[in-house]
Amino acid sequence: MNAVLKPVQALEAQFEPMTAAWLSQVVQVEESAYAHPWTPGNFADSLKAGYQAQLLTAGIPPDIALLGYFVAMKGVDEVHLLNITVVPAHQRQGWARVMLDALAIWARGQGAQWLWLEVRVSNARAKLVYENYGFREVGLRRNYYPAGTGLLGVVKREDAVVMSFAL
Repeated sequence: MNAVLKPVQALEAQFEPMTAAWLSQVVQVEESAYAHPWTPGNFADSLKAGYQAQLLTAGIPPDIALLGYFVAMKGVDEVHLLNITVVPAHQRQGWARVMLDALAIWARGQGAQWLWLEVRVSNARAKLVYENYGFREVGLRRNYYPAGTGLLGVVKREDAVVMSFAL
């Protein structure tokens, strides 16, 4: 059975680095979670660039289940969260907060003073997770995200809310 789809009995979770060996499962989750998912190339490029890419897993080998993952980019005194995803079957169980905690701990250890992210204007559930964590809306990026194709093949775009969290 695929590690992404395995039921998780005891949820004793741990973090491990995202590696190329996990990319097919990560992409499978990404495609199941989003209408406009990251591509395999987006993940491969992030790993190649040395971004902080962590998996949240549960279980012991060979029965490892993927609960979620995040990818973040370190800046001078800040960290930019590029992608955070909880496997749809494990959403609404607090795993996003666990991953945000891990990201904040890592970012503090890197000397960062701020966490930054963008979230689709339409993604009310994610915005609520971020607001409950302590992120605050600080701006808007117009036409930031792809949002499908309209009449005559015109690519539609969606605004992004920019949010920050003081570490």
